[in-house]
Amino acid sequence: MEVQETNAGDGTDETDSPEVAEGPTRQVVEFRLGEDYCAIDIDEVDSIVEIKKVTRIPRTPDSVDGVMDLRGETTAIINPRTFLGIDGDQPDGDEQNVLVLDRADDKQKIGIRVDEVLEVTTYPESKIDTDDDLSDLKTRGIREQVSRGIIRKPNGDGLDLVVWIDIDAIIDQLK
Repeated sequence: MEVQETNAGDGTDETDSPEVAEGPTRQVVEFRLGEDYCAIDIDEVDSIVEIKKVTRIPRTPDSVDGVMDLRGETTAIINPRTFLGIDGDQPDGDEQNVLVLDRADDKQKIGIRVDEVLEVTTYPESKIDTDDDLSDLKTRGIREQVSRGIIRKPNGDGLDLVVWIDIDAIIDQLK
């Protein structure tokens, strides 16, 4: 493990750090839904857990997989693939994760089923495009219903597009 020394508290200026030079930043959890790479603000996530036994609740929308017990608390599990029209096979339950949300207004915990959690990372806001041109997205439902913008993530060959998801829009789809 590498330890980095800081000058905090000694009166020196740290404005040459990448985060300060690039301006404000956003810390996000990146995950995969189908072929699309997505992200939500880390502040909206309480925890990341492996999927456990989910009990289906009768007469609930198809996008609600059911509920599971998470540390003694009933947690509703939402599958956004259903209402977003995400194509392709869904991975087995053992291979999936749940992003448990941290929303003060919810009466119970809510978890979003995702295909794979990739990483927690920080991006400068200058790399987040909130314009309406999301035509490169493979899944029309994500593009039209729940996107807050696109994060342009550098890779060795150019840029990957990561959809910045609006969690409130996902929850509103269930009402």
